[in-house]
Amino acid sequence: MTHHNLLAQEADVPADQPTTGPWWDWAFAWEILPDMLTAFVQFTLLVTVVGTLIAAVLGLVIAILIMVLPRPLAWLVRWVANFIRMTPIVVQLILLFWAFLWLDALTIGIIVFGVHYATYMSEVYRAGIESVPKGQWEATTALSMNAVRTWRRVVIPQALRSTIPSLGNYAISMFKDTPFLYAIGVTEMVTLAVGEIGGTTFRYNEAVTIAGLIFLAASYPTAVLINRLEKRLAYAH
Repeated sequence: MTHHNLLAQEADVPADQPTTGPWWDWAFAWEILPDMLTAFVQFTLLVTVVGTLIAAVLGLVIAILIMVLPRPLAWLVRWVANFIRMTPIVVQLILLFWAFLWLDALTIGIIVFGVHYATYMSEVYRAGIESVPKGQWEATTALSMNAVRTWRRVVIPQALRSTIPSLGNYAISMFKDTPFLYAIGVTEMVTLAVGEIGGTTFRYNEAVTIAGLIFLAASYPTAVLINRLEKRLAYAH
């Protein structure tokens, strides 16, 4: 492999022998950086963005169903959501990967992450919906608003104001959980760093450090924006 041969030439040893060299090699770090960024965009970022969109929409649907369905059906929806939430995401990835062999691993990963985190977001939505003042519900009844309009124009907008920061935190958690995709063979950024680059060249310092810095560079600004949004919403209230 290119990384392996480069290090072998620098250390003046045969290309099929493990190489160690200095603790940090800038030339090697710059060489693997494009591959790391490509894996980040193609897999890590894609799963996070699409998975978050699925989780945000599906989580709201779950929360509404639990609150409007008859008690037996609401209990069933809640039980399924709790089962998914309490099952390790790695187990879900492996089971669905083998159950749906006609789907590619990346699609399975997006679905699993989206559904798994939807169960968490549903609880956030539920808390936000329950925080809507009772007087708002009574006002919609007095104005003869139907159920769809009540939810769309009154309840959901007010609930979202208090739930957006928590939803953002779950999106960050999903982002940090993407290395679990290794279980179904998706070569996301950490798997590339540890498995392919580190396992082939026996140089882990550069690859793992770069992966950590990319995670930090992507998640820290998001966390700062979420904190600012939370303060602004609290001030607005």
